[in-house]
Amino acid sequence: MSQDNTTPLTPVQREWQRLTPSQRWSRYTLLIGSVLVLVICMRNVDIIPEFLWDAPTQVADLFRRMVPVDFAYYPDGIHAALVDTIHIATLGTMLSILLSLPVGLLVAKNITKNKFLNWLGMLILVSSRSVNVLVWALLFVAVFGPGPLAGTITIAVRSIGFVGKLFGEALEECHHGPVEALTATGAPWTSVFLKGFWPQVLPAYWAIALFRWDINIRESSVIGLVGAGGIGMALDHAQSVFQWTRVSLILVCIFALVVLCEVVVTYIRKRIL
Repeated sequence: MSQDNTTPLTPVQREWQRLTPSQRWSRYTLLIGSVLVLVICMRNVDIIPEFLWDAPTQVADLFRRMVPVDFAYYPDGIHAALVDTIHIATLGTMLSILLSLPVGLLVAKNITKNKFLNWLGMLILVSSRSVNVLVWALLFVAVFGPGPLAGTITIAVRSIGFVGKLFGEALEECHHGPVEALTATGAPWTSVFLKGFWPQVLPAYWAIALFRWDINIRESSVIGLVGAGGIGMALDHAQSVFQWTRVSLILVCIFALVVLCEVVVTYIRKRIL
């Protein structure tokens, strides 16, 4: 009777690794590249060490000048400018809502089938969003002169890209069932849009408009620094004449206005939308 001399094979012990060697080297390469970019940028940015080390002292001195806050200056010098800021943001947002409607229709590929019109709509959206709000403000101040009108047009033109892009994306995400049903019955395009598309995008459209109005409150506080009206003009004047207690008052008012608008927008979205 033969004896089986075979021994059982021992299982190969494998060491678990989170990353493969190629992934590990890719991460190292990315890290080294990021460090090199940071070093190159810091070399090109003209940093003066004396000013950098002295910055905490200067900031502390600035805050000492801004205290106490000159609340007595609010009725005569701040209230009207703050109201202008709200008006600029509100009117600019309303105007952008109207102007972004046709642009949103142009970029929505399920509504506009022409590629040239899609490209034209995207060009308008990119042109609006790619230019900083202060650059738009400088342009319209040169055209319309300093004041709230230039600020309103600035906010409207700047907001078209934001509202139009999100509106176009909302149109593209609509369900095709109601649209196909209306089209099958021979309904005209206006009826298809008003009964098929519009009810689906209406909540998102108003949510976008409210969110943009909240953003425009912040931006309308800044454009006054270049003469486009609002509280930014009061801030620029107070800084120019070194009235730091009034500067602190303006900053407090801007902060309070932004917080109040955030509360209002949140309340409206919860109760209405």
